[in-house]
Amino acid sequence: MFSPEGPSLRELAVQALSSVEHGYDLLAPKFDHTPFRTPAALLDAVAAMLERIGPFDDGLDVCCGTGAGVEVLAKVCQESVTGVDFSTGMLDVARERVKSGGPRVSWVRGDARALPFTSAFDLVVSFGAFGHFLPRELPGLFAQVHSVLRPGGCFAFPVVAPPRPTTPAYWMLSGFDAVMKVRNAVWRPPFVMYYRDFQLGYVRPELERAGFEVDLHALPEFGHRGDGSPRVRMVAARRLP
Repeated sequence: MFSPEGPSLRELAVQALSSVEHGYDLLAPKFDHTPFRTPAALLDAVAAMLERIGPFDDGLDVCCGTGAGVEVLAKVCQESVTGVDFSTGMLDVARERVKSGGPRVSWVRGDARALPFTSAFDLVVSFGAFGHFLPRELPGLFAQVHSVLRPGGCFAFPVVAPPRPTTPAYWMLSGFDAVMKVRNAVWRPPFVMYYRDFQLGYVRPELERAGFEVDLHALPEFGHRGDGSPRVRMVAARRLP
């Protein structure tokens, strides 16, 4: 993160004291050189799973950032791929770095809570963005995704098993969330980014209430935990007719 290509500590502090939108505008030129970008191994694993459960014609990446998810869609969609994000800076970087020799690619500035599309997609994906939504916002977000999918279309995203309380990762993520909640209590505008608020046990029933049939696919590339459960799953939520 603090290599010459990544943001400095001072730049991160300025971004963290901005709004989510402006913070990502500032971070955009160096975002791909930070740990915040979804790892290539996870992107490749999701692409491989989507190829198994496809085919798909038209895909949408919600909160597309610099376009990593759009590159996944370009591998599995036949006709078109669209990336939507509310950060102009992130979209500018995405336009420059993502090149597709297959389906046509479009970029749209928009808010995931009010998607500017009709039911025009067979596949919607999102990577690493759900921590930017408060739990009370998720039903509305899922309703928006449902509205832009054709009947039978798929809403897919990876979910990493939460770390156990006995691990350093658990306390690191808990500490980060605590710091962000204190920051938002004393500073405006808020910067919503909570790693531990997006829990599969809460998310699955909300997807079902929004009109999805939910399947879980283990991503074998990441192995299993000690109790035999997958370390990483892909949620595949199909829009019911």
